[in-house]
Amino acid sequence: MTADAFYALLVYAFVTSITPGPNNLMLLASGVNFGFTRTIPHMVGIGIGFLVLLLAVGFGLGAVLTAFPGLHLGLKIAGGAYLLYLAWRIGMSRSIAQAGDESARPMRFLEAAAFQWVNPKAWVMAVTAMAVYTDPSSPFLSVVLISVAFALVNFPSVSTWAGFGTALRGFLSDPIRLKWFNIAMGVLLAATLWPMIK
Repeated sequence: MTADAFYALLVYAFVTSITPGPNNLMLLASGVNFGFTRTIPHMVGIGIGFLVLLLAVGFGLGAVLTAFPGLHLGLKIAGGAYLLYLAWRIGMSRSIAQAGDESARPMRFLEAAAFQWVNPKAWVMAVTAMAVYTDPSSPFLSVVLISVAFALVNFPSVSTWAGFGTALRGFLSDPIRLKWFNIAMGVLLAATLWPMIK
């Protein structure tokens, strides 16, 4: 992969990682409801889960899904159902969690990592990156470089969304504002399904 191609890949990785999608909307809501520190396992889970998904797609999983459309459809249905469940949970949240409050909790590392496998945006990002940037003359190296590019930009990108949420905690400490914020986040998260069902 040339330096120019790697630079273009970094730009693609940054733009797709920083723009709104299921992960970033959930991190924004988590930052508001739980604060930055308690959201770190969620952020790390996204990064690791997406890295594993990228490697799997790059090393052949994408071809398996193309060969078995029923498996792809099953993944879409499971992902859509889980996304709607998460949207409901966020939309129904009514209080900002305080330190030591265990009645509500942010998404855990393994949950966030596993979510990448049913996240429609993550699949589109992974398949597109592998289709566009993989070099047929050195497939192994290019899959690794694509994965490294995403690893470099993913954590700073998702941290930004959790940081925005944390910055809004004071403003949203009013229960009415928080209620409408969480409803809006739940609706927006559910709306991210639209490209998948069109």
